[in-house]
Amino acid sequence: MYNKATTNKRVLVTGGAGFLGSHLCDRFIAEGYHVIAMDNLITGNLRNIEHLFHLPQFEFYNCDVSKFVHVPGNLDYILHFASPASPIDYLKIPIQTLKVGSLGTHNLLGLARAKKARILVASTSEIYGDPHVHPQNEDYWGNVNPIGPRGVYDEAKRFQEAITMAYHTFHGLETRIVRIFNTYGPRMRLNDGRALPAFVGQAIRGEDLTVFGDGSQTRSFCYVDDLVEGIYRLLLSDYVYPVNIGNPDEITIKEFAEEIIKLTGTSQKIIYKPLPTDDPKQRRPDISRAKEILGWEPKISRSEGLKVTYDYFKNLPSEELKTEPKEFSNYSK
Repeated sequence: MYNKATTNKRVLVTGGAGFLGSHLCDRFIAEGYHVIAMDNLITGNLRNIEHLFHLPQFEFYNCDVSKFVHVPGNLDYILHFASPASPIDYLKIPIQTLKVGSLGTHNLLGLARAKKARILVASTSEIYGDPHVHPQNEDYWGNVNPIGPRGVYDEAKRFQEAITMAYHTFHGLETRIVRIFNTYGPRMRLNDGRALPAFVGQAIRGEDLTVFGDGSQTRSFCYVDDLVEGIYRLLLSDYVYPVNIGNPDEITIKEFAEEIIKLTGTSQKIIYKPLPTDDPKQRRPDISRAKEILGWEPKISRSEGLKVTYDYFKNLPSEELKTEPKEFSNYSK
């Protein structure tokens, strides 16, 4: 599946054992890079990258980037994807979430400067908050509650963008910023609280599907391979300002739950619970900038991507299928 590295370029992927980070490791290995994955494994899982361990062009560092980062040798690129990304995680570890977005980003920007490397940081559609502009474009500043339960994640990402641009303008560092919208695919954690794995997990366990609010809130789901392609193009582009990467095919949460019921062939019904605080009512990316600058748009349909993802979840160990989070919601990614 993987060939020996055909380039001497080296890339560091923080959060490399996570959902998105592991797929990025795969992509850069396939492109012939030497890949260094870094993760403290709070939410990442070595299972996501164990298929790479035998490769001479792959390394793994168990490291908390919020404390200190050291990588021997040269680096050409850094992709900073180390951060809790689901409500379950960042509500459980709020301080660590803030630290990885601030101290961790600062450390990695310093490393990029020392190594003269280009750095791409993973921001999020959550910086738009509960938006007053729809669809969301990169010029919209957002509607975020900094002291609400989601503030630890939203504001960490907003600070991350600010310090990244400061390093670019003040130090001349080569930086890229990707604003990631709802993404799904194999290697998502089944019980991380996000809509797709929450629904699939309930369906597999024979439980009713829980929708928060009346289900009219919308999301737009992008398959992970499409997202990785957009990120790869952005990293290698000359564009320094934020770029939305996501799928503009918008759907309500209620409709999405119905799709999962149809996909899984279950007979469960939908039940409703109160909407969480500051839950965005609408989420859809304006990808005009990505189309124009990167020549990118998603190619994989939701029906195609959901089938692959469901097949992945069905084959997880039985103990994982039985476990459910104490609380989850259909907001965020």
